[in-house]
Amino acid sequence: MTQPRDYQRSTVDPISTLPAYGGELGARLTADGTAFTVWAPTAEAVTLRLFATGSDDEPGARAIAERPMASGPRGTWHVEIPEWLAGVYYDFLVAFPDGTVNRVADPWARAAGVNGARSMVVDLAQTNPEGWGKDRGPDIPDGELVVWETHIGDFSNDLDCGVPAEHRGRFLAFTHDGTHITGDPASPTCLNYLKRLGVTCVQLLPFYDYGSVDETLPEDGQFNWGYDPVNYNVPEGSYSTDPYHGEVRIRECKTMIQALHRAGFKVIMDVVYNHMYSADNWFERMVPGYFCRRTDDGALANGSGCGCDTASEHAMFGRYIVDSVTYWAREYHIDGFRFDLMGLIDVETMNAVRASVDALPDGRRILLYGEPWSATDSAVEPGTILANKGGVGRLDRRIGWFCDATRDSIKGHVLYSDQAGFVNGLGRAFAPSVRKAVDAWHGAVGEPKDPMQLVQYVSAHDDLTLWDKLCATMCPGGPTEADYSACGARGGVAGEAAGPVGGGAADDAVGGETGGCHGDVADMLAANVMAAGLVMTAAGLPFLLSGEEFARTKLGCSDSFDRPASLNLLDWRRAVRMAPLVDWYRTLIALRRSHPELCRGAHVPLPSADDVAAYRVDDLIMAANAGYRESALDVADDGWIMIADSTAALSGRAASEGDVSVAVAPMDAGTGHDVRGIARLTLPARSFTVWQRCAGDTQ
Repeated sequence: MTQPRDYQRSTVDPISTLPAYGGELGARLTADGTAFTVWAPTAEAVTLRLFATGSDDEPGARAIAERPMASGPRGTWHVEIPEWLAGVYYDFLVAFPDGTVNRVADPWARAAGVNGARSMVVDLAQTNPEGWGKDRGPDIPDGELVVWETHIGDFSNDLDCGVPAEHRGRFLAFTHDGTHITGDPASPTCLNYLKRLGVTCVQLLPFYDYGSVDETLPEDGQFNWGYDPVNYNVPEGSYSTDPYHGEVRIRECKTMIQALHRAGFKVIMDVVYNHMYSADNWFERMVPGYFCRRTDDGALANGSGCGCDTASEHAMFGRYIVDSVTYWAREYHIDGFRFDLMGLIDVETMNAVRASVDALPDGRRILLYGEPWSATDSAVEPGTILANKGGVGRLDRRIGWFCDATRDSIKGHVLYSDQAGFVNGLGRAFAPSVRKAVDAWHGAVGEPKDPMQLVQYVSAHDDLTLWDKLCATMCPGGPTEADYSACGARGGVAGEAAGPVGGGAADDAVGGETGGCHGDVADMLAANVMAAGLVMTAAGLPFLLSGEEFARTKLGCSDSFDRPASLNLLDWRRAVRMAPLVDWYRTLIALRRSHPELCRGAHVPLPSADDVAAYRVDDLIMAANAGYRESALDVADDGWIMIADSTAALSGRAASEGDVSVAVAPMDAGTGHDVRGIARLTLPARSFTVWQRCAGDTQ
């Protein structure tokens, strides 16, 4: 994505200088009852209303009590009620000097009723599942971190996934172990599949309370990614079995996290503090004009593309972000946070988030990273430095960012579907960039302080899936349905390495069928495995979209955020059909976890052909041959064994069958004498291979 320039407003908005408050906000249960505090410095009066239900559509929806709130320090309003009000719903009537009265749910609420329309007082201790006090995320070394991104619905919306119908598409789907495809016990799904794959971190698309799905219509076929926040500190009700009772979604969300921890996975939460669902949100109703950015002419800033950028540089929203992330980490035991459009959040706030979570027990294990870009310019206060590509150098060294340069070098520019990269047709053009990418762009502009700051990837929920990108770039005349489906894959994936596009091993492609395909499926699979190899052996944090490992397709849809669940779901039968590709990913993930030096070690480029990216990390050599001819790599002969070979993997053979390098003795052109101690490693066409140095003398 092209990075917009930093846009600085010409003047400071006076409302941004309103007095900040550092005390507790929201509803709190105390020894003496229940206390409510809100920050509304421009209000003339605030009234608390109490309800027995969470919405107007439920029986008994009228207010059961109203209490005027007293003005407090630094713009706050406060009231205490000598009753334990856990389970009671509430909102506020906020009156302003011009006569306007806004009905407002509590922006600081930790529980809510259906669709988040009313806040709820909650006794959080009563929402903990059994054993929650002992729950702790796994302590996984940096060198073993591999992130797998999924959506709570996608994970289990497949009717054949083996999860009971009442839990499909919901938090509790993650609690079912041992699931398999209906009628096929040998084919694992969901958590059972994930444990076999070997990834260590599960990143979940937003699961706070969002606005684009009506929680009262659970059987209506609604689907959304959830990048439209309503209540940041409340789990989404449509993922629960009961959205009407606010404590249920909290308990079930915690149960999901506990199940993932028990299975050995870190849980990473996708958070969206850069914009809200609508400019008409609880924050702006409470303090109009403060929480959303505006240009000098008063228009709402639109750097997010959603029309309501939030103002992280304003003290109270910056504080809100810090408090919210810390709350999720502490109360829900979240192990990491992915910041959507982090390029719209200021550096000071991001560093404050890092410092705050670090102060928690085991807080330094929490991962923080985000997108260092925005959709377009925003309107920030003068002097604000945003956490975009121009500002990431000022971030704490333990805040990372997605590397679009790596992504685009490997598979082609994300904004142009037909533009290829290293693996899919432009090997010679992009090999120099790929050699830098795997070394975390060492020495390049924007080099990170720590390689692990770079999230290395080729696919995520946004834009084309990796397979669809390969179809778009490698199918002359455009991809067909057969291309997207990989020719109706049924068993083995491919024969030997692919020949030129449109020929060679295409006849041996998945299932032995190529009818209707415009592209060479075996060649596209070769591109896929090379892309995976580069990401999984690169310095940095490896990341993949769920289903990338079985050539996930969305039939060319690059933005499926509100498309049907049927398009977005993980097709577990496809995982079976693409078993050799899945096994290749398993091999790479296992390699990554057994060689922690890959995450930070120097990736030293090796002399190679123009369309080969070869590099050495300690006792490993990796080589991606993007060319259509066999190539060779001459290296110091320490005795090298091939331990991973993509051509073998795709043909269903073992990843390595003990192939050992053969020492050769090329002639020195100047002296005519033999030059000993050189090994020639053979690199099959369109392949990714990994070689390991033998511990002893192999000759």
